Amino acid sequence: MMRTIWRVPATTANLGPGFDVLGMALNLYNEVEMEEIQQGLEITVEGEGAGLIAFDESNLVYQAALHVFEKVGRAPSGLRIHLHNEIPVTRGLGSSSAALVGGLAAANRLCGDALTREELLEIATEMEGHPDNVAPVLYGGLMIAGLVRGKWRTQRLTPPAGLCIVAAVPDFELSTEKAREVLPEKVERSHAIFTASHVGLLVSAIARNDLELFGACLEDVLHQPYREPLVPGLRDVLSAAEAAGALGAALSGAGPTLVAFTEGHREEVGHAIQDAFSAHGVKCRIMHLYPDLGGVCETVAVSNDAATVARGRG
Repeated sequence: MMRTIWRVPATTANLGPGFDVLGMALNLYNEVEMEEIQQGLEITVEGEGAGLIAFDESNLVYQAALHVFEKVGRAPSGLRIHLHNEIPVTRGLGSSSAALVGGLAAANRLCGDALTREELLEIATEMEGHPDNVAPVLYGGLMIAGLVRGKWRTQRLTPPAGLCIVAAVPDFELSTEKAREVLPEKVERSHAIFTASHVGLLVSAIARNDLELFGACLEDVLHQPYREPLVPGLRDVLSAAEAAGALGAALSGAGPTLVAFTEGHREEVGHAIQDAFSAHGVKCRIMHLYPDLGGVCETVAVSNDAATVARGRG
C-alpha cells in the first residue's frame, strides 16, 4: 500500500485572444493526497470549495483516478482521498483541471507510473474537452495546444522573465457552461483575422521575451465582449488595470476572475482593479501570482512496505 501527495497548480487560460488554445500555470496550488485502503471510498476536503465539492463517487479527483485504473487494468481495494485546496472554485483559475490532473497523477503513481505524461494528457483532454488548462497543469509554463490532423498537439514556452500576474477574484461564481452559452456560433471574418494575428504576435512576444508586445496583444474580440454582461464592469476594470501600469489584462478562462500582467506596479494595479469593480458593486480579492514552471509535482510518496519518502517528483 502507498500514500502519495501531489501539488497541482492553478492556471489562467486564453490570455485574451487565445481562446481554448493558450494556458499558463500559476503558483497557486491544490494538494491531492491519495492512499489505497482495505475497502470503500473516503474523501475529505479542506480549503477552497470545501462546502461545494462532492464526497462521493462523483468527485472529479476520484473520477480521474478511475480512468487511470481502468486504462491500466487495476482495481484498488479502496481509496482514501484528501484534498487541500487553495484554488478558488468556479472562478476561472482552473480548479477543475487541477482536480483532474491531480487525480490522474496520484492514481498513476499508485499504479507504478504505468502511464506516460503524454497519456495522462490524452485522458485529461478527453475528460475536460480541450487541453488549454490541463496541459499547463501537467507541464508548467505557458502551453499552446491545438487539434492538428485529428491529434492534439502541444508546445511549451517559458513565460517572459519578470512577469507578475495580479489576479482579481470576484465574490461571485460563474460556471464555464454559462460563460460558453453567450458565445456566438459563428464569428465575423474581421474578428477571425484579428484573433489569428494577435495570437501569433502574442506567442512571438513570449518566445522573444517582449513584455510590451505581449501586453499589447492581450486584447480580444472573440469571447470577452460577449461575456461582459456576466462580469459587471469588465470593460472599465480592464481599462483601469492598464491605466495603473499593467502591460495588459484579460478574463482568466471563462471568468469571472480577471488577470492583469505586470512588470511592476502590482499594488497600484490591484487597488485600481478593486476600485473599478467596487464602482460596479462587485467585491473582489487580489492575489499576486507568478508563472509556475514545473507543473504537477509529487511532494511525498510513502510505501508502507519500504517506508520510502520521495520529494519533488515532477
